[in-house]
Amino acid sequence: MTELTHLDADGRARMIDVGHKAETSRVAVASARFVTTAEVLALVRADNLPKADVLATARIAGISAAKKTSELIPLCHQVPLSSVTVDFRLGENTIDIEASAKTRGQTGVEMEALTAVTIAGLTLHDMVKAVDPGATLTDVRLDSKSGGKRGHWTRDDTAEAPDVPETGSTEASGRTARVIVASTQGAAGRREDTTGPVIAAWLGGLGYDTAPPLVVADADIGAALAAAVQGQPAVIITTGGTGVSRTDATPEATAAVLDRELPGIAEALRRRGAETTPSAALSRGLAGTAGRTVVINLPGSAGGVRDGLAVLGDLLDHLVDQVSGSGLHEAPAHETSAHGASLPAAGRG
Repeated sequence: MTELTHLDADGRARMIDVGHKAETSRVAVASARFVTTAEVLALVRADNLPKADVLATARIAGISAAKKTSELIPLCHQVPLSSVTVDFRLGENTIDIEASAKTRGQTGVEMEALTAVTIAGLTLHDMVKAVDPGATLTDVRLDSKSGGKRGHWTRDDTAEAPDVPETGSTEASGRTARVIVASTQGAAGRREDTTGPVIAAWLGGLGYDTAPPLVVADADIGAALAAAVQGQPAVIITTGGTGVSRTDATPEATAAVLDRELPGIAEALRRRGAETTPSAALSRGLAGTAGRTVVINLPGSAGGVRDGLAVLGDLLDHLVDQVSGSGLHEAPAHETSAHGASLPAAGRG
């Protein structure tokens, strides 16, 4: 990352759009150190300060602050926290504070954990200031985080650790995916591709190594698909060219590379789209397998892609496991909705 994501192209502050990201379990751990005197620590241990119950008060303050992070830090998202913990370790003249925050969502909880340790530390300062006004709060830092596209990260005090996906999780599949956009106007540079990047980011959020989307003219989709299948990625998702126009050729190109069709997935995609846009029934998109590669056609509109990814959210990892023979993920329960909650439903543009 070489740019500040909270700034737009004109340098103005913005709130990042995370609507395209997949929901994953996310955890962040932060820490801080409160430095005071040995006499204060003795009073804390004995619970003998003028403002009693020091650690319990600081703990509640930290938990409450984590829940209000989006109100305190203007560009933070509102996050439904599933857990917040604040713990203390007493030294000779220090109190080490550690906070962890957990959620399942589309963005991380680093700021919630950092806010918790900061407010817990400031509360400690408020509790002891009558005895030691010179106390300090230092070393506020993020220690680890997990979940999302970057997987697991842990601080190394000697060097920044690389982002390493967590072993055994859906973030660590080690699998590759490819995105192909069928758009004659896009391939000619006359129209901006707004669907390919969304699909690529969504796949990346599931842990797939995804190259930048390939934009080709409708007439070239057959060659692009055949070449992509030769590379044997775990997943190929196409967007565009699924309608009834004379130039729409994605379903025919897909049929040429498939060994087996998966009509249930294609029908689920059409059914989801038809809930908001009746013309979604005109989509001729296919889904199936080519060797050990899953190939899925999505419509070319932004709304159609969002609807399609919402359906695939509950299916893709299990499907890829079945096709590859790894069997790592259990099948979704029959009562589980096929409409994954990771992306909002939207009409087709």
